[in-house]
Amino acid sequence: MKTLKARLQKKVESCYLIQGEDVLLYDKALELIKKANNLTLEEFNFIMFDEDSFNADTVINSCETLPMGSEKKVVLLKNISKFNENFKKKLRDYLKKPVESTCLVIFDFFNKFDFLISEKVSAKRLDDYSLKELIAAELKVHDKTITPDACQNLIESCCGYYSLIKNEIEKLISCDDFEIDSKIIDSFVCKETEFTVFELTDALSKRNAEKAVSLLNLMDKDTKTFSLILNHFRRLFFVSVSGMSDKELAEYLSVKEFAVVKARELSKNFTKLQLKNIYEMLNDVDFYIKNGQMQVENALYYLIFGILYC
Repeated sequence: MKTLKARLQKKVESCYLIQGEDVLLYDKALELIKKANNLTLEEFNFIMFDEDSFNADTVINSCETLPMGSEKKVVLLKNISKFNENFKKKLRDYLKKPVESTCLVIFDFFNKFDFLISEKVSAKRLDDYSLKELIAAELKVHDKTITPDACQNLIESCCGYYSLIKNEIEKLISCDDFEIDSKIIDSFVCKETEFTVFELTDALSKRNAEKAVSLLNLMDKDTKTFSLILNHFRRLFFVSVSGMSDKELAEYLSVKEFAVVKARELSKNFTKLQLKNIYEMLNDVDFYIKNGQMQVENALYYLIFGILYC
């Protein structure tokens, strides 16, 4: 985001293509772009199109229409994944001679707009080494240090999203200790559900019933949590029986390679037969939930104990 801010100070482009998996960085980029365009009267000059409201002709027309009571207008295309070749052509033609008063911003989470030659903004997760440097530098400003274990714990708790890490650092700065250790991370940091599922799976694989139940108690007892657990064990099962590489599996399962590496590590604590039985049990419970035969909360506890003693 610092790079984008510096680029915007030099020149505001007619189109910004934002890609990557750190979803919170998309909104931060949009805020910077709006500010650089001195956007006013947003109800008239900020127009958003998503999957439901998308219409090719309306998008182009909105880009070509002049702003109202403002020097600039911002048109946002948000995670649109379905459009035809005709729209591609119209968008390319528009960007050859864009309207100066319009700034087009494209949130391209699904990488569908790679055909465009435009100003690209990265919203990708940083590697661990870069994150550790940023964390240490941020804490140093406030005369604090962090142990290597605590730093790794913080990164994993936020699933490698720097935008989330930065929010948690604000909490850590307020604590009285000068050195941040893992105990402080566990006390202050809100762990993402995705990582909590990793921890839960690890506890289940080690037959640590107390930790497994404790982790489940921290999670929302809803269909989202159930889906995460279902998808996670599905991933473990596929990793255990597949001969594909981490990269191939990541593409096949539509996840990041990091998730496959983690799954491969955790799958070693189960036999292939255990993972097959767990996956079948999860599918059965999914059926019971969808047919109203089992409440989600009851289903989650049923699964935990079923996996512990499988």
